[in-house]
Amino acid sequence: QVQLVESGGGLVQPGGSLRLSCAASGSIFGIKVMGWYRQAPGKQRERVATITSGGVTNYADSVKGRFTISSGNAKNTVFLQMNSLKPEDTAVYYCNALAGWIDYWGQGTQVTVSS
Repeated sequence: QVQLVESGGGLVQPGGSLRLSCAASGSIFGIKVMGWYRQAPGKQRERVATITSGGVTNYADSVKGRFTISSGNAKNTVFLQMNSLKPEDTAVYYCNALAGWIDYWGQGTQVTVSS
């Protein structure tokens, strides 16, 4: 079992920045990939960015050049630095961890981009 706890969401003006954090606990040694997903009202959950245990990153086209995913020194934390935020980035952001063949999810943190 893996438990994920996100933090760092909030309200920001267009063009602003936010940094999301996710801390994993439990059976963290089996985690192969961690990432961030988001779900806007009325839309399906979509992948934002992922990072493997080896440090390989992948981004959705909509966030390339604006968002950066990274992991902490202990490898049980993952961050999402979000710059140049747009209103269309408004969503609940979820942390995800893939351990073995099981997907684990955090409870989500709200990000609202509005003036």
